[in-house]
Amino acid sequence: MDGKKEPEESQDTTSAGADSATTAVPMEDTNPSSSTESSQTSSTEPGLLPGETVVREGKAAILFPSANEVFYNPVQEFNRDLTCAVITEFAREHLAQRGVRILVPGEKDRVVVRLSEEKNGTEDQEASEQPEKERQKEEEGDKKEFITASVGERCEQGLRVLEGLAASGLRSVRFALEVPGLKSITANDYSAKAAALIARNAQHNNVSHILQARQRDASMVMYEARGKKERYDVIDLDPYGSPSPFLDAAVQAVSEGGLLCITCTDMAVMAGNSGETCYSKYGSMSIKSRYCHEMALRIILHSLDQRAAVYQRYIEPLLSVSVDFYIRVFVRVKTGQAVVKNSASKHALLYNCVGCGAFHLQRMGKKMSQGKHMKYSAATGPPVGPNCEHCRQRHQLGGPIWAEPIHDIKFVQKVLGAISGNPTRFRTSKRIEGVLSMVTEELQDVPLYYVLDHLSSTVHCNTPPMLQFRSALLHAGYRVSLSHACKNAVKTDAPAGVLWDIIRCWEKSNPVKRERLSETSPAHRILSAEPTLQACFEIREDANPQSRKRHLTRFQENPQANWGPKARAKAGGGISSELEDKRKQFQGKRKKPITDSSQLKSLPCKKFRKGTCTYGDKCCYSHELEQETNEKKMD
Repeated sequence: MDGKKEPEESQDTTSAGADSATTAVPMEDTNPSSSTESSQTSSTEPGLLPGETVVREGKAAILFPSANEVFYNPVQEFNRDLTCAVITEFAREHLAQRGVRILVPGEKDRVVVRLSEEKNGTEDQEASEQPEKERQKEEEGDKKEFITASVGERCEQGLRVLEGLAASGLRSVRFALEVPGLKSITANDYSAKAAALIARNAQHNNVSHILQARQRDASMVMYEARGKKERYDVIDLDPYGSPSPFLDAAVQAVSEGGLLCITCTDMAVMAGNSGETCYSKYGSMSIKSRYCHEMALRIILHSLDQRAAVYQRYIEPLLSVSVDFYIRVFVRVKTGQAVVKNSASKHALLYNCVGCGAFHLQRMGKKMSQGKHMKYSAATGPPVGPNCEHCRQRHQLGGPIWAEPIHDIKFVQKVLGAISGNPTRFRTSKRIEGVLSMVTEELQDVPLYYVLDHLSSTVHCNTPPMLQFRSALLHAGYRVSLSHACKNAVKTDAPAGVLWDIIRCWEKSNPVKRERLSETSPAHRILSAEPTLQACFEIREDANPQSRKRHLTRFQENPQANWGPKARAKAGGGISSELEDKRKQFQGKRKKPITDSSQLKSLPCKKFRKGTCTYGDKCCYSHELEQETNEKKMD
């Protein structure tokens, strides 16, 4: 993800990026008759201006200029589908308290999705009792009088939704057409052209009675809605790059128990390439590591909770996903001074070994029970010595990060059940089901993860099969799971010493040439110690998770050439040819190595740029490209 970098410049609070969580990958539709087909056509429909096209996604048909005057990325369909699914389930829960029952097209009986078969008897019994409890609640609900709310209809007791950075308004139009139980949708954008386009799209899709377009600074719209009666039930922020300029206003403008939907696409910053920039934006130091994608999720949750605590509010993460080149979090915001006091113990500093990658968390605070009262104090530490106990290398200090669970499993199960029971509702339903299934299998009380490839490469040995490595951890009495954020992740409650013992046992049957290892290298120091644990690599049945057994779509290949983050929208539209050429030049460069030395002439000489190239005309790289670039800059 961090290979596809977003600009590191700080975001202008007056620039509307929006519908910009340059998002995930549209799945191939297995149902040709599905109404959620995504397409872009040059149409002769009435109301089109010269050069405009009609973009169809879900139930929406969006008028869109051919120039890059308003931001749009078709790869975001997964993001928008997932958001519609989450808001629908949030509306179901939230509006039930107001006496409103929502009706979703194509939805039949509710499906209760079990976490997995990797549970003990007690948990299985609880899971089997869950459908009975659901039926009892439904029977009790039938005795009450409910108002029914359908999609496309205005519900007076429904949710008030704000999309702060709406661009073309595609996301808001889809909310109006696909999410029931809405009272109003405010689609805001600072760009005059974008605001005019939103109004036209609302009229074109016949949702003007629900959707209103506004042209304001997103932060000012939210600051003016801080009053309890003016707050929004759902706020969706999907900026180009970092959402940090809008977070302070967002945590104040969302209602009690309301939903915040936040996207970050500045993964170059959050994944450790610019730790100092990450600290200035989110109040947390990011570090380069194998678990950088989950750490990015925990950084944005830390930032949200810290800003909410200023106003005696706190967050409850419902769902946090790292997909492709961006992250997306859904959090519920509540108010409570007593809970805010516990905020320090929810965050932790991170110690990461630069040699072997072992990591340790240090909580910022601790709480102790004293009868009916709780006592809060500073935590004691650090949990590590000056050097790593495994390879004797130094530690990096990162964070603080959110150290509590990043998902609400019960809520995720409900969303997953709705998707499984109505698979034709979204075009990306298969991928949503795969990602959410992995989320339900993750160890919720274990922050971050190791990567199996990195563990084996640290000691320069062959990589053990994932099932055998997971089985070894289970035989040793520890829990283990995969992670939706990384294909080869090992999320476990086992300490780093146990992982290295398993690697040492594996190395004995797959020996490394010790004479080639430097005595000061992490590999030599780790392998020099004898394992205290004798690992058993016999494959266990519960080592293979259900999502893997069912062959669910979990990690998907790139959908098209030159996909990923798109160029920022600009006045007058268009994308510079230099950006397009650079994108094509570097797309898939690791998969297509240069085999012919003559091809090197198409690449600029880095030493020539620094003035240190001594080869002159004999250099295999091009000096002319550098000269042309400098002349353009001079002009």
